[in-house]
Amino acid sequence: MSSGLEIRGIDKLMAHLKKCATLEDVKQVVRVNGAEMHQKTQRFAPVDTGALKRNIRLDIENQGMAAKVTSEAEYAPYQEYGTRYMAGTPHVRPAFRIQSAKFKNDMQRLVK
Repeated sequence: MSSGLEIRGIDKLMAHLKKCATLEDVKQVVRVNGAEMHQKTQRFAPVDTGALKRNIRLDIENQGMAAKVTSEAEYAPYQEYGTRYMAGTPHVRPAFRIQSAKFKNDMQRLVK
């Protein structure tokens, strides 16, 4: 008793993928969405002296396949999550929620 697996249409699938998106297209989507999240994070950051806003960084990593937005001020976690004495003022999480939906839509558009 033998069993087998046959895949049909792989040539059409590969042609469609080549036509639809290249790695450069994906890298462009990552760069644009990373920059937009960076701006949103800065916009949502609470401002007293402006140090927190100035210490929000954007790094493009993995040869352009990943974008990382970090809030590098020493007190950034306390602003984001709060302490037992004060409520937090989230700035990274709201920016991520908004931008992640846009990123998913942009990536889906590449493969359609």
